[in-house]
Amino acid sequence: MNKINQVDRLLSLSYPKPDPYGSLSMPVYHALAYEFSTAEEMENAFCGRTDEHTYSRVSNPTVQYYEERVKMLTDAYNVTALNSGMAAISNAFFTLAWSGSNIVTSKYLFGNTYSFFINTLKAFGVETRFCDLTNPADVAANLDENSCALFVEIISNPQMEVADLKKLSSVAHENNVPLIADTTIIPFTNFKAKDFGIDIDVISSTKYISGGGTSLGGLIIDYGKFNWKNSPKLNYLSEIHESAFNFKLRKEIHRNIGAYMTPEVAYIQSLGLETLSVRFDRHSTTCLELAKKLQALPAIKSVNYTGLGDNVYYEVSKRQFGEYPGAMLTFDLESKEKCFKFMNKLQIIHRATNLFDNKTLIIHPASTIYGTFTSEQRSDMGIKETTLRLSVGLESVDSIFSDIKQALEYI
Repeated sequence: MNKINQVDRLLSLSYPKPDPYGSLSMPVYHALAYEFSTAEEMENAFCGRTDEHTYSRVSNPTVQYYEERVKMLTDAYNVTALNSGMAAISNAFFTLAWSGSNIVTSKYLFGNTYSFFINTLKAFGVETRFCDLTNPADVAANLDENSCALFVEIISNPQMEVADLKKLSSVAHENNVPLIADTTIIPFTNFKAKDFGIDIDVISSTKYISGGGTSLGGLIIDYGKFNWKNSPKLNYLSEIHESAFNFKLRKEIHRNIGAYMTPEVAYIQSLGLETLSVRFDRHSTTCLELAKKLQALPAIKSVNYTGLGDNVYYEVSKRQFGEYPGAMLTFDLESKEKCFKFMNKLQIIHRATNLFDNKTLIIHPASTIYGTFTSEQRSDMGIKETTLRLSVGLESVDSIFSDIKQALEYI
């Protein structure tokens, strides 16, 4: 008998409980509260002795179903669905960090992640230590007994730096520190974070998973591999629960912050999971082909995509992500003014933020995502005035290329 892969098995699953109408899709449970037959049952549910739902800020049948589907695809210990990618990052670090702790990471980060570290967490007494994640010795020199995590974007957005994940994992674990990774840029159907020693995965499910920019969402994926006895914050829980991180997250942080995913979004993103791998194949193959075509245009000064053979990160990218490392590329024009002129002449490419929509989207990061940063900060983070970020959609490569080519004629 042929082996059934995980994605195909996902498609074969219907709602696991009997449905009076035989629904193939999980119903959307708009319920806020759930009734119990007895006071004893209610007590047991609220005290965590049973898995019954109590209140939809804590858990919900539709969201739980979505979490279980992601868990099956990732072979994770547990999955928590939240209402944005930033909610996933903030909940993860409120679970991990304490006043006096530090996070070791790179300056090459998405703007809001950077701001969360240096502004929000700083106010709670958490230090952020920036280093070169492509240099294991530099990483090791910054880790100590108060490091709550080593954090990496597997391909930094929009700088597109790629670090060797297995080396980072080794350095982190040698220092008893968990490796936390934002893997949004390549979906878990194509990149197995667990195989590279990543302990906790944070993902903006708004991107590929939602399927066409339909909904905001985030995921925290706990692979259950890190020994939390080594965590100054979570070691006291390691004696009572298999994963102290997940216990702390689900029983305290996520309940108290109140950023749980809504049932409507969980329903939409459950459907998105069913076409995720098919859409990613189209997105990523088009992106690589487009990147090669853009290199031939004289008006474009440089193209940055780690799937290109001449890219400085090509070898490590191919080893970790295969031939098609996502559907985001950047390219540089001569000046900010020419970037704006070019963008204003585009006809089918949309001037909008977000990544991995069905539509191709373009943005000038320096004036938007990083617009409130100082010029010195932008320079320090590798954000250039001449750079445009392109999220490649499902249109044909010829249509996207044609639109870019005609817009370049006006600069």
